[in-house]
Amino acid sequence: MEIWDLYDLDNNIIGEHVRGTDMPENGYHLVVHIWIRNSDGMYLMTRRSATKKTYPLAWECVGGSVLKGEKSLDAAIREVHEEVGIVLRPEQGRKVMTRIRDLAGGRRVNDINDVYIFEYDGDIPLSEATTDEVDRARWMSRDEILELYRTGQMVEVIKDLSYFTENKDGLFG
Repeated sequence: MEIWDLYDLDNNIIGEHVRGTDMPENGYHLVVHIWIRNSDGMYLMTRRSATKKTYPLAWECVGGSVLKGEKSLDAAIREVHEEVGIVLRPEQGRKVMTRIRDLAGGRRVNDINDVYIFEYDGDIPLSEATTDEVDRARWMSRDEILELYRTGQMVEVIKDLSYFTENKDGLFG
Protein backbone atom coordinates (compact mmCIF):
# COMPACT_ATOMS: atom_id res chain seq x y z
CA MET A 1 0.00 0.00 0.00
CA GLU A 2 1.44 3.34 -1.08
CA ILE A 3 0.66 6.36 1.10
CA TRP A 4 1.06 9.98 -0.03
CA ASP A 5 0.95 13.24 1.85
CA LEU A 6 -2.11 15.25 0.93
CA TYR A 7 -1.53 18.96 0.24
CA ASP A 8 -3.62 22.09 -0.12
CA LEU A 9 -2.88 24.54 -2.93
CA ASP A 10 -0.52 26.49 -0.64
CA ASN A 11 1.67 23.37 -0.36
CA ASN A 12 0.68 22.70 3.27
CA ILE A 13 0.25 19.08 4.30
CA ILE A 14 -3.39 18.57 5.29
CA GLY A 15 -3.50 14.80 5.69
CA GLU A 16 -2.61 11.60 3.88
CA HIS A 17 -4.00 9.59 1.02
CA VAL A 18 -3.86 5.92 0.02
CA ARG A 19 -2.99 5.36 -3.64
CA GLY A 20 -5.88 3.91 -5.62
CA THR A 21 -8.63 5.53 -3.59
CA ASP A 22 -10.65 8.53 -4.76
CA MET A 23 -8.91 11.85 -4.32
CA PRO A 24 -10.77 14.33 -2.12
CA GLU A 25 -11.89 17.49 -3.89
CA ASN A 26 -9.75 19.79 -1.72
CA GLY A 27 -6.57 17.70 -1.46
CA TYR A 28 -3.67 17.22 -3.87
CA HIS A 29 -0.82 14.75 -4.06
CA LEU A 30 2.69 15.58 -5.22
CA VAL A 31 4.13 14.02 -8.39
CA VAL A 32 7.58 14.44 -9.96
CA HIS A 33 8.57 14.34 -13.62
CA ILE A 34 12.28 14.07 -14.27
CA TRP A 35 13.86 15.01 -17.59
CA ILE A 36 17.45 13.81 -17.83
CA ARG A 37 19.67 15.55 -20.39
CA ASN A 38 23.20 14.56 -21.39
CA SER A 39 25.97 16.87 -22.62
CA ASP A 40 25.05 16.03 -26.24
CA GLY A 41 21.61 17.57 -25.67
CA MET A 42 19.84 14.19 -25.75
CA TYR A 43 17.07 13.31 -23.29
CA LEU A 44 16.50 10.01 -21.55
CA MET A 45 13.11 8.57 -22.45
CA THR A 46 11.59 5.43 -21.02
CA ARG A 47 8.99 3.05 -22.35
CA ARG A 48 6.47 1.67 -19.89
CA SER A 49 6.28 -2.07 -19.42
CA ALA A 50 3.58 -3.99 -21.30
CA THR A 51 2.20 -5.11 -17.93
CA LYS A 52 1.37 -1.56 -16.77
CA LYS A 53 -2.39 -1.06 -16.33
CA THR A 54 -2.28 2.44 -17.79
CA TYR A 55 -0.44 3.43 -20.95
CA PRO A 56 1.39 0.13 -21.55
CA LEU A 57 4.31 0.54 -23.98
CA ALA A 58 3.92 4.33 -24.07
CA TRP A 59 6.98 6.60 -23.79
CA GLU A 60 7.59 9.11 -21.02
CA CYS A 61 10.27 10.73 -18.94
CA VAL A 62 10.94 9.19 -15.53
CA GLY A 63 8.39 10.13 -12.91
CA GLY A 64 6.15 9.08 -10.10
CA SER A 65 4.40 9.98 -6.88
CA VAL A 66 6.08 11.48 -3.85
CA LEU A 67 5.66 9.21 -0.82
CA LYS A 68 4.46 10.27 2.61
CA GLY A 69 7.17 12.23 4.42
CA GLU A 70 9.33 12.54 1.30
CA LYS A 71 10.51 15.79 -0.27
CA SER A 72 10.02 16.40 -3.99
CA LEU A 73 13.74 16.38 -4.89
CA ASP A 74 14.33 13.18 -2.89
CA ALA A 75 11.43 11.53 -4.72
CA ALA A 76 12.90 12.57 -8.08
CA ILE A 77 16.22 10.93 -7.24
CA ARG A 78 14.47 7.80 -5.89
CA GLU A 79 12.22 7.44 -8.94
CA VAL A 80 15.18 7.64 -11.34
CA HIS A 81 17.03 4.93 -9.44
CA GLU A 82 13.93 2.71 -9.18
CA GLU A 83 12.94 3.01 -12.83
CA VAL A 84 16.26 3.12 -14.72
CA GLY A 85 19.00 2.28 -12.20
CA ILE A 86 20.78 5.65 -12.40
CA VAL A 87 22.01 7.20 -9.14
CA LEU A 88 21.75 10.99 -9.32
CA ARG A 89 22.91 13.64 -6.88
CA PRO A 90 20.76 16.65 -5.91
CA GLU A 91 23.25 19.13 -7.36
CA GLN A 92 22.84 17.57 -10.82
CA GLY A 93 19.29 18.86 -11.12
CA ARG A 94 16.91 21.72 -10.61
CA LYS A 95 13.18 22.20 -10.56
CA VAL A 96 12.04 24.04 -13.69
CA MET A 97 8.33 24.34 -12.99
CA THR A 98 5.33 23.26 -10.98
CA ARG A 99 1.88 22.79 -12.46
CA ILE A 100 -1.41 21.74 -10.91
CA ARG A 101 -4.03 19.47 -12.45
CA ASP A 102 -7.52 18.87 -11.12
CA LEU A 103 -8.82 16.54 -13.83
CA ALA A 104 -7.29 14.20 -16.41
CA GLY A 105 -9.28 12.11 -18.82
CA GLY A 106 -12.48 13.28 -17.14
CA ARG A 107 -11.51 11.97 -13.71
CA ARG A 108 -10.30 13.79 -10.62
CA VAL A 109 -6.52 13.43 -10.23
CA ASN A 110 -5.67 16.45 -8.08
CA ASP A 111 -1.94 16.45 -8.46
CA ILE A 112 0.84 18.96 -8.09
CA ASN A 113 3.53 18.19 -10.66
CA ASP A 114 7.09 19.26 -9.95
CA VAL A 115 9.14 19.07 -13.16
CA TYR A 116 12.92 18.64 -12.87
CA ILE A 117 15.82 18.69 -15.31
CA PHE A 118 18.95 16.73 -14.39
CA GLU A 119 22.26 16.73 -16.21
CA TYR A 120 23.77 13.24 -16.55
CA ASP A 121 26.34 11.63 -18.80
CA GLY A 122 26.65 7.91 -18.52
CA ASP A 123 25.15 4.56 -19.21
CA ILE A 124 21.55 3.62 -18.60
CA PRO A 125 21.91 0.65 -16.22
CA LEU A 126 18.34 -0.58 -16.69
CA SER A 127 19.33 -3.97 -15.22
CA GLU A 128 19.96 -2.15 -11.91
CA ALA A 129 16.43 -0.71 -11.74
CA THR A 130 14.52 -1.87 -8.68
CA THR A 131 11.11 -2.06 -10.41
CA ASP A 132 9.90 -3.54 -13.67
CA GLU A 133 7.92 -0.43 -14.65
CA VAL A 134 10.23 0.35 -17.59
CA ASP A 135 10.97 -2.12 -20.37
CA ARG A 136 13.19 0.15 -22.46
CA ALA A 137 15.18 3.36 -22.06
CA ARG A 138 17.19 5.35 -24.56
CA TRP A 139 18.61 8.76 -25.31
CA MET A 140 16.50 10.77 -27.79
CA SER A 141 16.81 14.08 -29.56
CA ARG A 142 14.28 16.86 -29.21
CA ASP A 143 12.89 16.00 -32.65
CA GLU A 144 12.47 12.31 -31.75
CA ILE A 145 10.58 13.26 -28.60
CA LEU A 146 8.34 15.67 -30.48
CA GLU A 147 7.62 12.91 -33.00
CA LEU A 148 6.50 10.61 -30.16
CA TYR A 149 4.29 13.47 -29.01
CA ARG A 150 2.83 14.06 -32.50
CA THR A 151 2.13 10.37 -33.08
CA GLY A 152 0.41 9.77 -29.73
CA GLN A 153 3.06 7.45 -28.34
CA MET A 154 3.53 9.32 -25.04
CA VAL A 155 1.59 8.98 -21.80
CA GLU A 156 -1.18 11.52 -21.45
CA VAL A 157 0.33 13.42 -18.52
CA ILE A 158 3.38 14.27 -20.63
CA LYS A 159 1.37 15.19 -23.71
CA ASP A 160 1.13 18.72 -22.38
CA LEU A 161 4.59 19.61 -23.57
CA SER A 162 4.14 23.36 -23.54
CA TYR A 163 6.95 23.68 -20.99
CA PHE A 164 9.04 21.42 -23.19
CA THR A 165 8.34 22.77 -26.67
CA GLU A 166 8.49 26.45 -25.77
CA ASN A 167 12.07 26.17 -24.50
CA LYS A 168 10.74 27.47 -21.22
CA ASP A 169 13.05 27.65 -18.17
CA GLY A 170 15.93 26.12 -20.08
CA LEU A 171 14.48 22.61 -20.37
CA PHE A 172 15.55 22.61 -23.99
CA GLY A 173 18.19 25.29 -23.50
